[in-house]
Amino acid sequence: MNPSRPPSWKWSVCLLLLFATMLLYMDRQTLALTATRMKQEFHLDNAQYGRLEAGFSWAFALGALFFGFLADRVSVRWLYPFVLVAWSTAGLATAYAGRIGSVLTGWMGWTASVAENPTNHEIYAGLLVCRTLLGLFESGQWPCALITTQRILSNEDRSFGNSILQSGASIGAVFTPFVVQLTVTDAPGSWRIPFLIVGGIGLLWVFPWFGLVTASDLAKPSDTITTSQTEEPETDSPSTLRRYLVLMFVVVAINITWQFFRAWLPKFLKEAHGYGEAFANYFTSAYYIATDIGCLTVGFLVKQLASKGWNVHRARLSTFLGCSLLTALGSVAALVSKGPLLLGLLLLIGAGALGLFPNYYAFGQEISKKHQGLVVGSLATFAWLATGLMQNFVGQTIQATGSYVASMALMGLAPFLSFLILWWFWDRPLRGK
Repeated sequence: MNPSRPPSWKWSVCLLLLFATMLLYMDRQTLALTATRMKQEFHLDNAQYGRLEAGFSWAFALGALFFGFLADRVSVRWLYPFVLVAWSTAGLATAYAGRIGSVLTGWMGWTASVAENPTNHEIYAGLLVCRTLLGLFESGQWPCALITTQRILSNEDRSFGNSILQSGASIGAVFTPFVVQLTVTDAPGSWRIPFLIVGGIGLLWVFPWFGLVTASDLAKPSDTITTSQTEEPETDSPSTLRRYLVLMFVVVAINITWQFFRAWLPKFLKEAHGYGEAFANYFTSAYYIATDIGCLTVGFLVKQLASKGWNVHRARLSTFLGCSLLTALGSVAALVSKGPLLLGLLLLIGAGALGLFPNYYAFGQEISKKHQGLVVGSLATFAWLATGLMQNFVGQTIQATGSYVASMALMGLAPFLSFLILWWFWDRPLRGK
């Protein structure tokens, strides 16, 4: 950190990073909360919605590698506002998806082939372009944000700083339903308003960023990185490769579960159980409060168990198992009728779904100190490629069957299957250390 900065400055930057993460999730979640309204207005089906989520996921997978590579080589002070303005513009442009689609289909010469229903085709084409660009540019958030906290915070402060940054995801997911509920009315086209609000606010983020952060604040560190004396040495190559392959399976499993409920929960409540739009939106906020509680509880439990003499790996594995059992309740929730039991199960599933991630991050940090960025970026790419396939599959399945049962049961059980892989194939000799 720049020594001329007061101690409070670094926490001001962390709060700004929290705000960026909050905007990212608000841009991402606005579509999920307005999808049913848009589906009715433009006669879109669940298979098309699944392809929209797939396009976002595949673009995110590509961008994770690209922006991870780029962030190590260019000034983050300029790259960060670029990606944030770009994804905010993509989110804002969603409100004009029809016009964008009309221009696109006309330019590609497709309009004549869909003359019977041009509105449906054009709005869908525009949405697909906007969501794909949103996924591409949102992927730049994590390398930029984590490089920022790495360079402005001491080693002792980074965990707390990163927790502030990460908490923006749940905060954004909690606020978005209220924004949608307060702005979307029965009037046709009112679904556009939250896209305009969230995207517009994002464009303003650059002003405090440039006011707070200078080029010297984010100067690249030397190639020599000082590590704690208590850290374990790097493991041998076979063990490193084995752990990497295990985490590849784990991150795919936990990400498809988290992203399934993020994208489909509002539609599940409205379409499968007949909950009203207002109730579904408010319950979605409660769901994300539960996810935040689950995430924080896992971190607290691991620390408490370790302080009582538990092996750290055992504590992480045990809490990972607990969270995977909570998400497995998806197979029960899929069969439960509308009512308090269903809602309670969904809250428990949410707590487990986000509670899986702190331990995943900790396991990933054991693989390599020298190539941590490459490890995280490549694992994220696998996760989002799989998520894209999942969203496409789920959309087609729900469209064909009219039921969420099979998809919800499968997604709920995926983390438990990843726990079995983690427990069986992780480096057994290291468990007793």
